Amino acid sequence: MPHFTRAELEACRGRVVPDLIAPGLRLLFVGINPGLWTAATQTHFAHPGNRFYPALLRAGIIERPIDPAAGMSDADREYLIGRGVGITNLVARASARADELTAAEYAAGGRELAARVARYAPHVVAVAGITAYRRAFGVRAATAGRQPEPLAGALLWVVPNPSGLNAHETIDSLAHAYAEPARAAGVI
Repeated sequence: MPHFTRAELEACRGRVVPDLIAPGLRLLFVGINPGLWTAATQTHFAHPGNRFYPALLRAGIIERPIDPAAGMSDADREYLIGRGVGITNLVARASARADELTAAEYAAGGRELAARVARYAPHVVAVAGITAYRRAFGVRAATAGRQPEPLAGALLWVVPNPSGLNAHETIDSLAHAYAEPARAAGVI
């Protein structure tokens, strides 16, 4: 695992991590925005404390471990795409914390996500984070789980954020939450 200095991570502010999206996508996970470690490695959900990939494994969405802390391999990217799983963010620019994002960034991110979903036509979209979903789409009363309205034709779920900062979630609870949209997408 690499070791980044605080200065190296700070230099990653504002960087963009490319989407992991391809035609034939069945399930699109949507993070809030890249963290600095993610920006440094150019790999979604890469921070060593993030439970995204362990939760995918526990849920059966992936069948082998992926350790992105040093950056994801091309083979890992191809594996996810081959499973019909993609990853993007509501807001493209990297920051240390999601509370650094503006209301305008969230709103623009929601519109851009809808356009991406219309373009790639995944069966299911899973937004990781209820607060981010509410801010991006202006649905203040939204609750976690399946949403009543689709997003650009895709079934829509709001699932828990896998960040280590979301301390009340565990790998097991994340896996349980992620399995529901994955089943609807036909990934598991």
